[in-house]
Amino acid sequence: MKRILSWNVNGLRAVEKKGFREWLRDQNPDILCIQEVKATEDQLSDGLKNIDGYKSYFSCAERKGYSGVAIYSKEEPRSIENGFGIEEFDIEGRTLIAEYDEFMLFNIYFPNGKASKERLEFKLKFYEEFMKYAVGLKDSGKKLVICGDVNTAHKEIDLARPKENEKVSGFLPEEREWIDRFLESGFIDTFREFDKEAGRYTWWDLKSRARERNVGWRIDYFFISENLRDSLKHAFIMPEVYGSDHCPIGIELDV
Repeated sequence: MKRILSWNVNGLRAVEKKGFREWLRDQNPDILCIQEVKATEDQLSDGLKNIDGYKSYFSCAERKGYSGVAIYSKEEPRSIENGFGIEEFDIEGRTLIAEYDEFMLFNIYFPNGKASKERLEFKLKFYEEFMKYAVGLKDSGKKLVICGDVNTAHKEIDLARPKENEKVSGFLPEEREWIDRFLESGFIDTFREFDKEAGRYTWWDLKSRARERNVGWRIDYFFISENLRDSLKHAFIMPEVYGSDHCPIGIELDV
């Protein structure tokens, strides 16, 4: 059984001070995917780069203090790639692709579209190019695990206040429709295979102390390709874990 966790930490150096290494040791996943590292590798402490029992891999943005993803893995992947070959996306340090014997793992920090019309267009272009890439791999017979901060709530059940957010990036019709198309192209939203309830969120606005009232959004996901369906044994959200404006999520695969 492989236990894989994913967490947007909103700054790896910040969460280090809040017991990140102890939490990782206690959880003991086979693989941990991190989004929003917000640092270059040389800015990270030795304690973050060299954690007992894990190999670590980083993809950092060219812009300082921005974006970035990391993978901590007990098993060394067969290969590791930064990005999927489109420079305007890859320079933002948004994607790490680790290939294992059993599957290909995509750790992605998808763009946020709230800042401007241009950033929304960038986000939608990222969505389309990523889907093309992922579907091509799946159609060639690859088994895919895709995790990270997708920055969109899929359905009304996935955020506390859908009506108020219909015209806000993160719940726009065209963003939600992309998730529909992505799932229809042969992928599974793992969490909804096990839990159909409302009130299951992964991100809460810090400024309004929304977490205390559970006024949140489910924008962090584990997707798997349909050819891994029989291997999926569990998917979960960990709202009890603090340290970031997001909480960790996870899956268990029998592979």
